[in-house]
Amino acid sequence: MTVIEVKAYLEAFPSLGFSVAHDGVLEVVLGNTERRNAVDDQGHRDLSRVWVSIDADADVRSVLVRGAGGHFSAGGDFSLIERILADDDTLIRVWKEASDLVYNLVNCSKPVVSVVRGSAVGAGLAVALLADVSVAARDAVILDGHTRLGVAAGDHAVMIWPLLCGLAKARYHLLTDTKLSGEEAERIGLVSLCVADEEAYPRGLDIAKKLAAASQTAVQWTKRALNNWLRLAGPSFDASLALEFLGFRLGQTEGRFDAVRKRQS
Repeated sequence: MTVIEVKAYLEAFPSLGFSVAHDGVLEVVLGNTERRNAVDDQGHRDLSRVWVSIDADADVRSVLVRGAGGHFSAGGDFSLIERILADDDTLIRVWKEASDLVYNLVNCSKPVVSVVRGSAVGAGLAVALLADVSVAARDAVILDGHTRLGVAAGDHAVMIWPLLCGLAKARYHLLTDTKLSGEEAERIGLVSLCVADEEAYPRGLDIAKKLAAASQTAVQWTKRALNNWLRLAGPSFDASLALEFLGFRLGQTEGRFDAVRKRQS
């Protein structure tokens, strides 16, 4: 039986919640329920770095990630977006963190299962969809959110949406910023599974337990090989992320914050 040192994670990544969901299964919880688990400054930093620690932790055999309460994440917190607009150093740091979040999750050897309920937007959606298995509840509301804010679809979308649901659907949803339900996301292949709301967590945990009990070399090496598809899309992702942050710098978000405030309230 493995012993995951939860206390070390709690101290290193204070914006996130951690627990041992089962032998070898580390549960990671996105917090900030008052704002639908929007990712603030500390949260963005923690999400970009936690996957490196998980990858190096021999006691972790699989990961279950979810949002606290009834939502996964409403995306980047408004306060963080304001700081990006106002300060060059913050913009540069958050751009680097956004890149690290994606690549560190893609390169994490441990299999990751996401349980998606309620809002799943922006940086939070990156975690939900880059997970190796994504379990969406019927009440999930999936939205990339970038073009509505006035910037290019950065974060993760250009890397993985065309692979998951095809270029035609990716173009439609990323250009028009149209919401998807959990059922529609499953129908087009954007998520692995869609289940009844109350079944989402038990189903996700069951999958994480199976992955933790499986041959670790078999699971981890299969993940490594499969994620070469994502690494091939790295240059396209890098370009999209640079264009997103160029949009912030050009002030294209002016007058568009009401949608963000409404989403996080």
